[in-house]
Amino acid sequence: MNAIASQIAPATTRLPVLVIDDHPIVLQGCRRVLEDAGVETIAEATTVVGGYRIFHRLRPPVVICDLTFQGNGLAGLGLIRRIRAVAPATRILVFSMHNDPVIVARALEAGALGYVLKDHASAELYDAFEKVRHGEVYLDRRLATEVAMLRADARRTPESQLTPREQQILARLAQGRSYGAIAADLSVSYKTVTNACSQMRQKLGVRTLAELIHVAVTHAQRSG
Repeated sequence: MNAIASQIAPATTRLPVLVIDDHPIVLQGCRRVLEDAGVETIAEATTVVGGYRIFHRLRPPVVICDLTFQGNGLAGLGLIRRIRAVAPATRILVFSMHNDPVIVARALEAGALGYVLKDHASAELYDAFEKVRHGEVYLDRRLATEVAMLRADARRTPESQLTPREQQILARLAQGRSYGAIAADLSVSYKTVTNACSQMRQKLGVRTLAELIHVAVTHAQRSG
């Protein structure tokens, strides 16, 4: 038993864990980490098809899988979705070489609970497994930050760049209100409304009032 296990003294579990990876060295490394974590039954597969068949037969509560398989690209994403579709309670930990936050986010959206990079120390895989098998999310701090920033960017629509006043004016344009009527509604000057519309055209990348009104109507329909 190595230093990881001796320091933590894990409880033994007879529940099976399935590891799916097409690299024998990775499978060996995962097996050592899982044995250190007290796992007695470890199933292994080297293909997506084989992994799903073993999963269907054993129904392990935890699966560790890669995303990339030789000749199949990111086939692990589809495997995660299939497993979660038939057994939503399954806890899946991705063990991958891909550090692109877009791919990490896709794995989490597919249903993975944790994500560990293969170039990190085995102690991190141990920690991640312990978190995931207890139903907790695991991402290292850097990946978590990058994924959070990616999701924030995805939520940032052009309309979200508008000020509250500009959003009020945009909403009234969608209702077919004129500049004068909008000025009266909001108790501001006519020039304030025209200036705001000029700013909105720049922010939203449109040139004419007609295009701005089209954006306003589209935004209202999407929000409503």
